[in-house]
Amino acid sequence: MLNQFSRTQLIYGPEAMEKLAASRVAVFGIGGVGGYVVEALVRSGVGALDLIDDDKVCLTNLNRQIIATRKTVGKYKVDVAEERVHDINPDCVVRKYQTFYLPETADQFDFREYDYVVDAIDTVTGKLGIIEQAREAGVPVISSMGAGNKTNATLFEVADIYETSVCPLAKVMRRECRKRGIEKLKVVYSKEEPKRPLEDMSISCRQHCICPPGTERKCTQRRDIPGSTAFVPSVVGLIIAGEVINDLTA
Repeated sequence: MLNQFSRTQLIYGPEAMEKLAASRVAVFGIGGVGGYVVEALVRSGVGALDLIDDDKVCLTNLNRQIIATRKTVGKYKVDVAEERVHDINPDCVVRKYQTFYLPETADQFDFREYDYVVDAIDTVTGKLGIIEQAREAGVPVISSMGAGNKTNATLFEVADIYETSVCPLAKVMRRECRKRGIEKLKVVYSKEEPKRPLEDMSISCRQHCICPPGTERKCTQRRDIPGSTAFVPSVVGLIIAGEVINDLTA
């Protein structure tokens, strides 16, 4: 019967579509990368999604995040993403966690419930926690390395963490994974040398913070505020989603 996933089924076949409909995927971080992961997963027929992010849509997100529009500024990202998911596929089961993943919040999640885990957050401590929990649960995980301060989307590739080079975040992750005995980790990364963002205080969050009062993790608290584009995070997110879909249907 013709349905919204018919064109995908022409590629993967009915059995694979049944696998996707029965799969639950957790996406940690619903930003420039994670938002596109969610978009592609729901459009591919994944039947259940866990969305994890504590942030609200900010005006500065409009240049790259698929969930960011003038109408969604100020709303929690998980709420906006859930609404978008259900506009695409009302049957997709969504669980929202308005929280920032760290070791202190890890006990909120039972990784044994997941068929796949996507790490699209940008803190090393959180990334390592996600990877270790997924490993303990025996669940496949894919991790996004640095997408900020880069402009060549064609240089991103899928690799094991120990095969990466150049990317500063990947360098830190290699070291920390080795310390923890993590033998392998699928990542998406680029060998492009990151650009140094301009220090233009006329447009900097440092002096013009627009985060609402009570925001726990403001950009002003970051060591560096990275620059970004509309086309790099989206490509990273779509590559990740493709890996998840192909692995789930293999």
